[in-house]
Amino acid sequence: MSLWTLVKLVAALVVLAIMGFSGMLAYHVAVAPLGGVFERIVPNPVSIVAETNEKEIVAMLDAEDLPDVDPGEKAFQKAHELLALGRLPEAREKLTTIVNVFPASPSAPLARRIIGEINLDEILANEHMEGKQTHVVKPGDSFLGIVAKRDTNIDMLMHLNSMLELRNLHPGDELIVMPLNFRLLIEPRRKTVSLWDGGRFIREYVAVDMEGVPTAAKQTKIESKLAELDGKRVPPQSKNYRAAHKLIQLANPTVYIRGWDGVVEKPASGVLLRPEDMEELALLTRPGNEVEIR
Repeated sequence: MSLWTLVKLVAALVVLAIMGFSGMLAYHVAVAPLGGVFERIVPNPVSIVAETNEKEIVAMLDAEDLPDVDPGEKAFQKAHELLALGRLPEAREKLTTIVNVFPASPSAPLARRIIGEINLDEILANEHMEGKQTHVVKPGDSFLGIVAKRDTNIDMLMHLNSMLELRNLHPGDELIVMPLNFRLLIEPRRKTVSLWDGGRFIREYVAVDMEGVPTAAKQTKIESKLAELDGKRVPPQSKNYRAAHKLIQLANPTVYIRGWDGVVEKPASGVLLRPEDMEELALLTRPGNEVEIR
């Protein structure tokens, strides 16, 4: 073999080696890391990103100014997930934890509102009979006598029995009744009125305004429930009772809870609720219910 032929052969082998190395290098960068000498020449970009992210995460976790995660907010996020999945009992349990354990959490007001809506839907649902009774009308029964005997009110009686006005009673008629033994908690500093079943939170209403309500802790009760229409008192037996505006009068101190739409002249004192909230509260309360002011 001549010298020239040997030179050409060596040159061809070098070219092939360069082409093979270039191909493998391209595969290392574009497809999958090959390690070894290729890793030293061109480090794996995925490894660089992962290492960078890991360093950033460690630095963030070590940072002194890392904000604390509000436990109430964390519980609310979990409750929101449960609501989205339709798991209402578990969601209500989480929301109740926020109300009872983390009342100062930014999520607490919304948690109270959601719990209230869930509770009220359950209480008023026709298929939900827990806490409700069937009253069989006897000779001599009257609507006022029935509500007094069953610790309920005309509003709830009419609602549960889908009555727009009071009809004549006949012996043997069956009426669904629901004893109303809730208690009210009025908090002047927060300007809220909440409904409780013993120690169980039911519903909260944010007052439009609250004047003339003592801020010192006090125990009282609902003295009476009234209804007004066009400035006149409407008795429960009247066909206009359902459409009348309801008022709740507290005993000692004499404080009224009423609805106010912001259009008519504002009452000088009392607890003012949105009209729809007042109607709801009147539906759920009766004279004699305990009231705590604190």
